[in-house]
Amino acid sequence: MRLYLVQHGEAVPETQDPSRPLTEKGRREAESTARRAAELGVKASKILHSGKLRAKQTAEAMAEALKPSGGVERADGLDPLADPAIWAERLKEAGEDLMLVGHLPHLSKL
Repeated sequence: MRLYLVQHGEAVPETQDPSRPLTEKGRREAESTARRAAELGVKASKILHSGKLRAKQTAEAMAEALKPSGGVERADGLDPLADPAIWAERLKEAGEDLMLVGHLPHLSKL
């Protein structure tokens, strides 16, 4: 099993939009990262993302380039302050290559 960790692209400030979607630069970052991952032969069976809009948008950009057979879906436990310990068990049970799209500091603790 391979695990790919991806931080979402640049998002607008919360004061501008509380849902914090990706900025235009963030969209370009996500698309560029996705293209490069595809060029490098990254294969993920499924792409999981946090419930935040910016992570979902980044995951969708990754899926556009990588075409995961299991698709893209929201997963609990990937939000910025979530306890990464829950992923220890989940990853033990995963028999497929996964991509997790989330946030710092959470991803750095995985």
